[in-house]
Amino acid sequence: MTVTEKVFEKFKALPADRQQELLDFAEFLEKKDAPKTPRSSLRGIWADDPSNLTEEDLREARNEMWRGYTKDTEDQLEFP
Repeated sequence: MTVTEKVFEKFKALPADRQQELLDFAEFLEKKDAPKTPRSSLRGIWADDPSNLTEEDLREARNEMWRGYTKDTEDQLEFP
């Protein structure tokens, strides 16, 4: 008896809810082993950004954003 036949015999002997679990698990394994599509690189995404932000500009924006923030004031933050 082949592995496929053994699995099918075990599958048929299970109640319907367990058959669904086995199917879900088989689909999970199939997805896990599927070839992954390579991610696109984000390098250079800001290369043509006309704003010309400097490190100092970014540092200042971060400081303004977090100034006065504590866990106690979290509920008082206003977001645009």
